[in-house]
Amino acid sequence: MELDKRMAAVETILFAMGDSVEIATIAEALEITQEEAREAVKALEERCAAPESGLLINWFEDAVQLSSKPEYYEYLIRIAKAPKKQVLTDTLMETLSIIAFKQPVTRAEVENIRGVNSDFAISKLVSYDLVQEMGRKDAPGRPLLFGTTEQFLRSFGISSLTELPDLGTDQVEEFREEAEKEVDGRLEI
Repeated sequence: MELDKRMAAVETILFAMGDSVEIATIAEALEITQEEAREAVKALEERCAAPESGLLINWFEDAVQLSSKPEYYEYLIRIAKAPKKQVLTDTLMETLSIIAFKQPVTRAEVENIRGVNSDFAISKLVSYDLVQEMGRKDAPGRPLLFGTTEQFLRSFGISSLTELPDLGTDQVEEFREEAEKEVDGRLEI
């Protein structure tokens, strides 16, 4: 492998890993000697030393890490402080609606209503601080119960769950019919 390709491979590894990586690990991954790995890191370090680069190589005994040059930290801080926009997909909205109206509810109960695995959706809603664990159900296996958070109320501009619209029996029946049509449509393959 040519030095340019080794250097690019090292850069890719260090970028993807984020943390420091030992020279021996880099050498093993690239199927080269440790000396060749060191040579590639040093070449990358020289390239990063150029004024047009915002990166640098940090050495920690026999490990290296790719990081930002200190003079550019202020730009990273601006990005880190910028509010992150959370996008609620249809799947997330559907899952959140079930949790909001049925809480406290288990993952299995959500999946029973949705008809599909909801692990990812619930995890994402927890990471958005819209849903939280509310304890465990007194049932075999003691499954986790989920409910909405204060952030959920803030995000949707309500002060209490009592402000959620009531689902009348007509609406519930309409939703049931739509769901049955959807299921029937899926079965007609």
